[in-house]
Amino acid sequence: MKIAISSDHGGNRLRHEIMDLLSELGFAYVDFGPDSDDSVDYPDYASPVAQGVANGEFDRGILICGTGIGMSIAANKVKGVRCALVHDVFSAKATREHNDSNVLAMGERVIGPGLAREIASTWLGTSFEGGRHERRVAKLTELEG
Repeated sequence: MKIAISSDHGGNRLRHEIMDLLSELGFAYVDFGPDSDDSVDYPDYASPVAQGVANGEFDRGILICGTGIGMSIAANKVKGVRCALVHDVFSAKATREHNDSNVLAMGERVIGPGLAREIASTWLGTSFEGGRHERRVAKLTELEG
C-alpha cells in the first residue's frame, strides 16, 4: 500500500511521528511537506494528497493540521475522496469498515502522538466490510455529481 502524507504548520510535528510509524510498519509513502514550521495554507497541502488518492497514484492519504478540520474539508472537495476526521480508535476502524474512507485527517492540537499512532495503525490495518455498506458508499459517490 502506498500512502501520501502532508500537513500544515499546525500538524508538522505529528506528521513526522506518523511518517516514523509508516516506516516502522513497512509502508511506502510520499511526504508532501511542508519543510518547516512556517505558516502555510492547508488547502495547498491537502490538495496533492487528495488528488493523488483520487487519481489512483496512492492507495490512501493522511492529512494533519491543528484540528484536522481544515484538511478534511479541503480533501473532501476532491471527487473520489472520502476523508474522515478521526480522533479516536473506534472511529478509525468504523470509517474504514463502513465508509471505505481513503484519506485520514487528524489534529495535532487535539490528540497526542501515542493516540495518533494508534489511530493511524488501526485505520491502515482495517478493511472495508462491503456488503450493505457498498450501497451507501455508492450513494456518496452519486452525491459528487
